[in-house]
Amino acid sequence: MPDADAAMRADLDLLANAARDAGALALTYFRRDPERWMKEGNSVVTEADIAVDDFLRDRLMTARPDHGWISEESEDDAARLGCARVFVVDPIDGTKAFVDGRPDWTVSLAIAEAGRPVAAALFAPVHDELFLASAGAGASLNGAPVAPSSHEGLQGALIAGSKNVLSDTFLAATGINRARFIPSLAYRLALVGDGRIDGAAARPDAYDWDLAAADLIVHEAGGLMTDIDGRQIRYNEKRLRHPALVAAAAGVHEALRQRIASSVRHR
Repeated sequence: MPDADAAMRADLDLLANAARDAGALALTYFRRDPERWMKEGNSVVTEADIAVDDFLRDRLMTARPDHGWISEESEDDAARLGCARVFVVDPIDGTKAFVDGRPDWTVSLAIAEAGRPVAAALFAPVHDELFLASAGAGASLNGAPVAPSSHEGLQGALIAGSKNVLSDTFLAATGINRARFIPSLAYRLALVGDGRIDGAAARPDAYDWDLAAADLIVHEAGGLMTDIDGRQIRYNEKRLRHPALVAAAAGVHEALRQRIASSVRHR
């Protein structure tokens, strides 16, 4: 299907170029004390988040005016529910890290269709790392194919997540090792895809924009990402928030999912 392949490449090129350019724009504010304020939910937002969101909306919606739009920094528009395809955007994932001058923040872009991501770009500007994925075509980091680790089981597995999810008691009971904390959830999940960590967990109430790009990267690399009941995550639904979830290498995922599900339910 040459036409479908060409369209897929065009979508990925669009996201890749937009992510890199958005990252370059964000870097003009990074470690320069950008204006910031608190928004609903008591989370921080900066002038950089808004500038990057505006840039991305103009770039992406000009290229694909028939697509819907979901972004952390844009007011939700129910018209997206009637669109066959939607952009799912987090202009700066890990804003707290961005404000603090730490490197682990990303620009997260995806296109979702029929509830699932079909194209994704995740760019970590400070690290100059660009993850790309297309449905059925694999995932890459800076042009090289990626794959999850070959680790089996929980013993010795390197898992990333907040202490709310991976308590000291949980670590001791399972034999897993806690990876360093990675403030960008999208980046944390994507690192499962390239095997730097064996798994990652997220507490409840992550949004579409936190997850969509990383979800496709993990799956196309060969890993698994589900909620704690083992269900695939659906995007562009009426509700944009999600339950606790787990991403992991194939040999780790089911055991980790079961243990985190049990831990969450017994709190």
